[in-house]
Amino acid sequence: MTNRTNRIWVAVTWLAILLVADGAIPTVEAAYRLGVGRADCTGPPVEIGFMGYAEFSQRGHGIHLRQFSRAFIAEDELGERVVFVSADAGMMGHAVKRDVIDLLQQKYGDVYRMENVVLSGTHSHSVPSGFLMSFLYDIASLGFVPQNFNALVEGITLSIVRAHEGMREGRLFVSETEVQEASINRSPSAYENNPKKERAQYRDYTDKQLVQLRFVDAADGRVMGAINWFAVHPTSMNKTNCYLSSDNVGYASLLLEQEMNPGSLPGRGEFVGAVASSNLGDVSPNVMGPKCEKTGLPCDLLTSSCPSGAGLCIASGPGRDMFDSAKLIGGRIFAAAKKLLKSQEGRELRGHVSYAHQFVDMTQAVVPYHNLTTDEWHEVRGCYPAMGYSFAAGTTDGPGAFDFRQAMLTDTTFWNTARDFIAVPTEDDKACHAPKPILLATGRTTFSYEAQPKIVPVQVLVLGDLAIAAVPAEFTTMSGRRLRKAIEDASLEAGGKKVQVVIAGLSNMYTSYVATPEEYAIQRYEGASTLYGPHTLTIYLHHFSALMKAIIDGVKVEEGPSPPFEDYKQITLSTGVVFDGHPFRMYFGDVQEQPQETYHKGDLVRASFVAGNPRNNLMHEKTYFTVEKLVAPDSWKVVATDANWETRFRWIRKSTLFAYSDIEFDWQTDEQTEQGTYRIQHFGYWRYILGGTYPYNGTTRNFSIL
Repeated sequence: MTNRTNRIWVAVTWLAILLVADGAIPTVEAAYRLGVGRADCTGPPVEIGFMGYAEFSQRGHGIHLRQFSRAFIAEDELGERVVFVSADAGMMGHAVKRDVIDLLQQKYGDVYRMENVVLSGTHSHSVPSGFLMSFLYDIASLGFVPQNFNALVEGITLSIVRAHEGMREGRLFVSETEVQEASINRSPSAYENNPKKERAQYRDYTDKQLVQLRFVDAADGRVMGAINWFAVHPTSMNKTNCYLSSDNVGYASLLLEQEMNPGSLPGRGEFVGAVASSNLGDVSPNVMGPKCEKTGLPCDLLTSSCPSGAGLCIASGPGRDMFDSAKLIGGRIFAAAKKLLKSQEGRELRGHVSYAHQFVDMTQAVVPYHNLTTDEWHEVRGCYPAMGYSFAAGTTDGPGAFDFRQAMLTDTTFWNTARDFIAVPTEDDKACHAPKPILLATGRTTFSYEAQPKIVPVQVLVLGDLAIAAVPAEFTTMSGRRLRKAIEDASLEAGGKKVQVVIAGLSNMYTSYVATPEEYAIQRYEGASTLYGPHTLTIYLHHFSALMKAIIDGVKVEEGPSPPFEDYKQITLSTGVVFDGHPFRMYFGDVQEQPQETYHKGDLVRASFVAGNPRNNLMHEKTYFTVEKLVAPDSWKVVATDANWETRFRWIRKSTLFAYSDIEFDWQTDEQTEQGTYRIQHFGYWRYILGGTYPYNGTTRNFSIL
């Protein structure tokens, strides 16, 4: 390799960072070119199912924290470019990525393609569903929801465009630290079935490391942005939550940005900080552990069940409620990320930007397998997608229903009969998935479109000696550890250098979980939700290793079979807004409940307005509410929006027949709230019964904070 200057071009946006890394073995400092933009991808907050808990009764009725997209682009001096996006979404869908790339290619030609773009979801369970175009995954939202899908596509695309439009020279650094008391393994009995010798290599049952990729302005040394990969489920907000929220990792991102952009509103300012998902499959933020809800006693470790009459087995977080738990866990992640930012330590990345991508038909895959227990090699294969009985049991973060328990290894006549009404598994399916008893033979369904994917993407991005493995599922802790080792070994076997590997979870497509074969044998929730049989991980290890070797050898990888195009087959049962009404002698934006005249710091300020349905306009780049402070006669400054942690709003249907609605807005003040005069404004749109939507706004009376 030649002794060239290493350049990292970074465009920092409100929900986007453009990172461009260039070079070989630099010996002199490089510089960034910096650009700033912003975009959000918040979906409909009203009467839409959330993705994550698959709870039909859990419908969104307002906003706690908005969804954002943060994009990173890297290009070397040879012109090779890669993009990494972390979006506050439950996961990512293939069709979302496909349409994002289509829009980018309309603008930039073939600069952005399937093989050099990674879209990763943070995995919050409190964000809208209905965008995956797979029947089983969209069922909680009663099918495909075009508005949700378009919100993600438009928000992610805008973040990348704004990143692309601004370029900055600079330097890249990688560092890591531990985050304590933010995660536990929610399936320790499955984890302990992994070989003892393997487990002895690791101190903890979860990966406590937070890996940070930091962007530094070469001109003045300012930190302009950071990606932070950390393995934890964003399930501090439980399945009783009805507010759209990016949960603990979203809050950590906001804290990081507010720390680096003092005085700015959420999403404003030059610094952008992402907290991205990793191998979080069996990792819970509910660190107080699972207890029987009525007795407070520990649950059965293997089955996560409680004695009759003791209620469900539910894990809880460290806070007094789910909001407080999300705040505490998010704060601990933020503190670790902040520590790395402030220390300005780390290894500088040097070298080329490269990538490899391939589609794999998991139902046809046959790969060699090394049994760690017997030290024997033999061939294994993938199965048609299927979910096991323990899938219906849910997890300790969100228990399921009926009589299902985790670690179920036997089936029942009753549930098999119900299963067979939907799809009948073949004898080969049963043998292939053993010891999993099949509850849903999703690969054999005859719906108009796929229930779950059969063809999956595998992808690796490389920046210098940092390899980013984009996995289309929730890898368990040990699955992620094995994948990291496999990619590290593949690089060395191909004659390359030692690489540091990070797992980018829930990327490009969603295919449920990936447990190790040993964890699969226990059939807890993660194993029962491993789609392609006991050797799903084995297949991934083989293909990711092959990608890494291809990158080292400079060999172009075959594209593989494309996932089916099924947009026109989608079923949509979620109804749109028909019309909005308002009470007699009142109008949209009128204040139903005024704030009190005075408050003290720490008080909750509340106001409500006659409102239209928020789904009439998602207010991208805008806000439904502002809290404003009087700073001069007739001059108001916005101090909070609907994206702030301390605000939330709830939409309330007052009359279905006449379509009357109110929106109740809360602002929680604290000791940092400045004294002064304030007001609250609400912005929205109402739908006319004969067609068309029209804007309105309303303003409360002034009130004082003492």
